[in-house]
Amino acid sequence: MLQPDSSEVFEAPMSQVILKTAEQLELMRRAGQLLAKVFAELDSFIRPGITTMQINDHAEAFIVQTLRARPASKGQYGFPYSLNTSVDHVVCHGMPKADEVLAEGSIVNVDITLEQGGYIADSSKMYRIGAISAEAERLVETTYDALWRGIEQVRPGATLGDIGHAIQSTAEAAGYSVVREYCGHGIGQQMHEKPEILHFGQRGMGMKLKPGMVFTIEPMINQGARGTRELKDGWTVITRDGALSAQWEHTVAVTADGYEVLTLREEERLAGKTVS
Repeated sequence: MLQPDSSEVFEAPMSQVILKTAEQLELMRRAGQLLAKVFAELDSFIRPGITTMQINDHAEAFIVQTLRARPASKGQYGFPYSLNTSVDHVVCHGMPKADEVLAEGSIVNVDITLEQGGYIADSSKMYRIGAISAEAERLVETTYDALWRGIEQVRPGATLGDIGHAIQSTAEAAGYSVVREYCGHGIGQQMHEKPEILHFGQRGMGMKLKPGMVFTIEPMINQGARGTRELKDGWTVITRDGALSAQWEHTVAVTADGYEVLTLREEERLAGKTVS
């Protein structure tokens, strides 16, 4: 995810947006399908008592040795690991640690990028560590709903503001706040391309969507106030008030008549979520 440039109203011109060809979209689709397999692998691995570094190491081995792909986050901007693990009040960019043991009742966002064939897919998923509280469950579910409300706005002629408004209104109707310091982003051969995808906004405002655009939608929703603070490690971002935070993410393409979720997971298909 990116920090938005300078102000909430910044918007790149369409000339800076890289529209993907059918051939490029197929390569991105393949990367997205591989990334979905990584989460399927982690579904049976993540449990109380394991460390966040064990999650990192297991995912990296699966990506490299089984999928013959590259963990695209490793080395990006100097980040030393293959994924982010953001536990409880960590909003994003959590760094895996050998001494961070997942405890019953926690929630953790696992954010992974994968490159194969020259193109990158980016997705994240919330994991419930054993039985969690009703309050944590409501936050996790509302954030997932907000993600999909945003995805469902994607079609040619819609605007970036339509996406942000759908997410913001869903979160705020539930009494939560939307983190504004970080946003989604275009993606392709580079992890971060234009445009920036804000998770708040007004209907009808901002850049109009065109077929061939590919970007991430990745709302970060706080149980309390929206304020955040970056820790001294230069990566980990936490809620200022110590309240829980949740995030879900998918890589989405704008098609001729709607959208395609390139990173859709099998359990989402079984639950009735569709690629487009």
